[in-house]
Amino acid sequence: MKKINTAPLGGMQELLPNLQSEFDRFKNGFLNEFHAHGFQSIETPTIDRTEILLAKAGGDTEKQIYKVVKTTEDAESADQALRFDHTVPLARYVVEHESDLAFPFKVTQIGRNFRGERPQKGRYREFYQCDVDIIGRNSLPIYYDAEVIATLVEAVKILPLSNLVVRVSNRKLLGGLISSLELEGNAEDIFSIIDHAEKVPREKTISALQELGLNEEDIVKITTFMNISGSIDEVRPQLEALDCSNEQFKTGVIELTEVMKLLELKIGQNDSIQVEADMLIVRGLDYYTGTVFETFANGHREIGSLCSGGRYENLASNYTDQKFPGVGGSIGLTRLFWILQNYQLINLAEAKPIDVCVIPFSNNELALSEELANDLRKTEQKVDVIVSNKKLGDRLKYASKIANFATVIGENEAKSRKYELKNLETGEKETRSF
Repeated sequence: MKKINTAPLGGMQELLPNLQSEFDRFKNGFLNEFHAHGFQSIETPTIDRTEILLAKAGGDTEKQIYKVVKTTEDAESADQALRFDHTVPLARYVVEHESDLAFPFKVTQIGRNFRGERPQKGRYREFYQCDVDIIGRNSLPIYYDAEVIATLVEAVKILPLSNLVVRVSNRKLLGGLISSLELEGNAEDIFSIIDHAEKVPREKTISALQELGLNEEDIVKITTFMNISGSIDEVRPQLEALDCSNEQFKTGVIELTEVMKLLELKIGQNDSIQVEADMLIVRGLDYYTGTVFETFANGHREIGSLCSGGRYENLASNYTDQKFPGVGGSIGLTRLFWILQNYQLINLAEAKPIDVCVIPFSNNELALSEELANDLRKTEQKVDVIVSNKKLGDRLKYASKIANFATVIGENEAKSRKYELKNLETGEKETRSF
């Protein structure tokens, strides 16, 4: 009987070793892909000054942030909090170390973040995010918007999903349209309504726009804009047909066209990846200023976005007068993993933390077993040597719970310098030499 409640706190993920192994496989796979595309790894502190974290957070972040309680007389500890994402701490990092960094700075961060949200299915208070960002000094070519998107799409290929759809837009389009309609005072609400439009009936979206006091003509123009999607060759004429003379809108059309053409170059003709321009993609966080994107898997829309992000023109403006434009994106691994597990898209039979269990029949074969284990480890395999007084059958049963393969090293194996490697899932055996 338990003396106290040993369950993890609500909203905290805790995995058994086989699932943790699969979680780590995805995480390490993402990191390897990020490195392959030239992104450098850093880690920013989990705890930071509240004024840093909230400088450009927006929305309900201040209500959700985890404050750190002061426990000493140290004045600096009086107003600190846990980071809620990687992007805001990255802005501080760049300002602090800008004289030592090479720009454009291509960077990846993979780590835990924290938000005091009400725990829901797949939404945790402590969660892993896998980010890539590219920061420029004074300027950053639009090419890098496509670079971030292409890198993240390549990374999520490791997931047991296919038929990816990358939906791209540019916030300057909606921002420019709103300005042309002289609705700047309602801009934040209009962005929010469109951001949630796919999750509610069309009538509710129109009703929400009406409640803002918009006239029928403006609502028609905004809903027409929302319905535009497809290839850039299909979308551009529809955007131009809106007859919006606003310069911000025109810039958005140019930037969206360029990003879409670059993605064609980077991703190429790929039957498993569809790239489309979609005006419903606006992204909720208000620090995005240009390109925005989200990625989904056709046939598994219940999973939600696999990766998302966008361009932020000067996230560091609260920290410095220097201009550091950037573009970035993120994979919410903790939420994503829960959904893959919940929809049984993770093969638990293959999710074993150990590759090979080496089982010496007796202590006489222990030295040879250690030799074999070390040889296997040199090939980057995870190997466990099982030493136990239990019967051989019990040791093999134990191995089947944690490993994919096992081998028993006895007197015959020691003499012949050959051993049988057994697949613990299929029962197939392969003879190998030491």
